[in-house]
Amino acid sequence: MKLFLPVFVCLVVFTHRTHAQSCTPAGNQTSYGTNNVWRGYVYDNINFTNYRGYVTEGSSGSPNFDQNFGGDDVSYATNGCPVQTSTFSVRYKLRKTFANGTYQFVVGGDDGFRLSFDGGDTWAIDRWNDQSYTTQTYTIALNGSYDMVLEFYENGGANRISFSMAAVCTPSGNPAVYGTGNVWYGYVYDGTNFDTYIGRVTEGFAGNPDFDESFGGSNVTYTTSSCSTPTETFSMRYRLTKNFSGGTYRFIVGGDDGYRLSIDGGSTWLINSWNLQSYTTTTSNTLSLSGSYNLVLEYYENSGDNRVSFALQTLTMLPISVEAFTAAAKDDKVDLSWTVSANSSPRSFEVEKSADGISFKSLGTVPSNVNWAITGYKFSDISVAEGISYYRLKMTDADGVLTYSKVITIHIAVSGNRNIRIYPSIVTGNGFYIKSTRQVRNAVITVTDINGRMLIKQPAGNIAAGQPLQVEASAIAGKKGMYTVAITGSDNNWFAGRIIVQ
Repeated sequence: MKLFLPVFVCLVVFTHRTHAQSCTPAGNQTSYGTNNVWRGYVYDNINFTNYRGYVTEGSSGSPNFDQNFGGDDVSYATNGCPVQTSTFSVRYKLRKTFANGTYQFVVGGDDGFRLSFDGGDTWAIDRWNDQSYTTQTYTIALNGSYDMVLEFYENGGANRISFSMAAVCTPSGNPAVYGTGNVWYGYVYDGTNFDTYIGRVTEGFAGNPDFDESFGGSNVTYTTSSCSTPTETFSMRYRLTKNFSGGTYRFIVGGDDGYRLSIDGGSTWLINSWNLQSYTTTTSNTLSLSGSYNLVLEYYENSGDNRVSFALQTLTMLPISVEAFTAAAKDDKVDLSWTVSANSSPRSFEVEKSADGISFKSLGTVPSNVNWAITGYKFSDISVAEGISYYRLKMTDADGVLTYSKVITIHIAVSGNRNIRIYPSIVTGNGFYIKSTRQVRNAVITVTDINGRMLIKQPAGNIAAGQPLQVEASAIAGKKGMYTVAITGSDNNWFAGRIIVQ
């Protein structure tokens, strides 16, 4: 009998990890890059141990760079040995000389990052923690040579490190100083509300302060004496101290968007159109100016097209020319009206009255319209007297010169009965007014001609003493002659007077 013994075959599986070919890291980990080129020392963990080699970033023209290392978990080559981009760190070094000025630095990273200007003793930017890509900005005044250190680590997932710097422009010029000699000093601000001062420009020239500026385009870079700003959201404050010879002037300002003009240093606004708008212009009132004034012209642009303009008009003053001057009796008063020519430049009109055409007294003063756009004026004389009254205008022009208008007259009827008053006594239209000094019940007004024929009969009801009544006189309009006007009543009152129709 054969005995069969089981045979056990043991399979021994040996696992073997193949190591990368050995390499020697290059670089001494301490030298700084120069000429805007960083020297970056790479480590195979997040705490700057197990050094693998160095890389470079930046170029001779700029130290700025943005590096994502080829991917989330790939082999990143160095001058020496590669490193896997899942967990690693880099220490970048750059020795850089800065001209005296202010600079802005923006560093970003995923994960941790920090920036030093003193070789790593202190950190101006310090975001040393796991995070998605984020940036931090730092502004500092520098002058001379600095040992800059930028450190970064990646702890899994996406990775990225970025660095950028730019000189911050320092504007020159004092924004409170006024231009002179017809040359404006224009102070430019970033922001629509004079937020950040950028620098100064000039407008106008020695012979003329007028200008029309469109800033080079709707959204371009506008250069000043110091810095530049995009022409999309900005503001301007123009200043000019100007000496005006005694005379009369008018200002025209336009803008897209808001604009306003002051002649007292900005305390009050002579022109104020401070709102979003397409280009439009505004003309000031006419002003008599003499001496030195501090002009301020402000402007802002919010978006789209932009433009601001300024023009100064010097007006030639002409004598006051009265084109028409009339008087009409109405409701126990005399209404005076007059018009002057469009080229006249009145300051005021003093209305004068006389009972004899020789000796005049003042009734009141009518000021002129401030910009002379209105050429018609009115005044009412409430001190009406029966008989003939004479009126004239004592006129003062913008230069203070006095002249007189022609004299006009009006005749208020002297009634046959002192208890009745009729006006105007010379009728040229379709009506006149009558007033009794006494109460009349169930009054009837009649008009008869010189032959006693009744031409008008107008019931008037009860009339109070002093109550003016209008008489409709179209029946006698244009029929020249003298007529008797009477009021009769049920209380046996009868008053009569005369009118003349022309």
